[in-house]
Amino acid sequence: MSETFEPVIGLIGGSGLYDIDGLENREWRRVFTPWGEPSDELLFGTLGGIKCVFLPRHGRGHPTPPSALNYRANIDALKRSGVTDVISLSAVGSLQENLPPGHFVIVDQFIDRTFAREKSFFGTGCVAHVSVAHPTCPRLSDAIEASGKELGLPMTRGGTYLVMEGPQFSTKAESELYRSWGCHVIGMTNMPEAKLAREAELCYASVAMVTDFDCWHPDHDHVTVDQVVKVLLGNADKARALVKSLIPRVGQPRSACPAGCDRALDHAIITAPEKRDPALIAKLDAVAGRVLKAA
Repeated sequence: MSETFEPVIGLIGGSGLYDIDGLENREWRRVFTPWGEPSDELLFGTLGGIKCVFLPRHGRGHPTPPSALNYRANIDALKRSGVTDVISLSAVGSLQENLPPGHFVIVDQFIDRTFAREKSFFGTGCVAHVSVAHPTCPRLSDAIEASGKELGLPMTRGGTYLVMEGPQFSTKAESELYRSWGCHVIGMTNMPEAKLAREAELCYASVAMVTDFDCWHPDHDHVTVDQVVKVLLGNADKARALVKSLIPRVGQPRSACPAGCDRALDHAIITAPEKRDPALIAKLDAVAGRVLKAA
């Protein structure tokens, strides 16, 4: 029988979600990383006795735009804090008629169209290639779906999230292009976040919360900022309820991830030990310490 452990649940809050209600033993704490500063202090606490760590992706008050986020520091800080499972919550636009504002999508695929971000912990001095063919954890997605059904949330299991660089929104031609690719939602933050979570051997799942239709939709021009903000705040309330239902499901003692998320580096590092850069190896202590110590 495989060994079990108590997971620590990491929560990354997107637009409109800057805190988590109901946490006990709350403490905002700065976590230092060799990759620089995370978006904000991390909120440590427990929910029903289960350890949780919350990070507001853009910082409290939303001071940091998507392209300026230090994704490596954010993921390293969560890993360094003992997190084993990450639930990412993000505001998105819809690329499909059947995914209206207020709908939640449990994302299982991404198309990464970002170009101005550091996308890997590895590089010259320690080269690694991880698989992101299936970038989200099915076990976590199962739990999200179960909690969504329990709460009666308007939710779809499975969908492709087109990650654009921003900060501007799409042109209509781009929006139509992404629809022709079969994408379901569009946003600016889940890449390279999901890739880095995989490199850090963290189980990762994404909940995309639709605030509006993207500009392809004929009614897009009639959408007002007030309407978008109203949906955003409503989604945040639903997300808090989802988190309260979800934590007990994913926080029970478990063994290794069936999908292998927590063993993604087993055969990923290709640089010979004698050729590895000691400075880079030192920075990888939290992210890749499991495999580097065994080398």
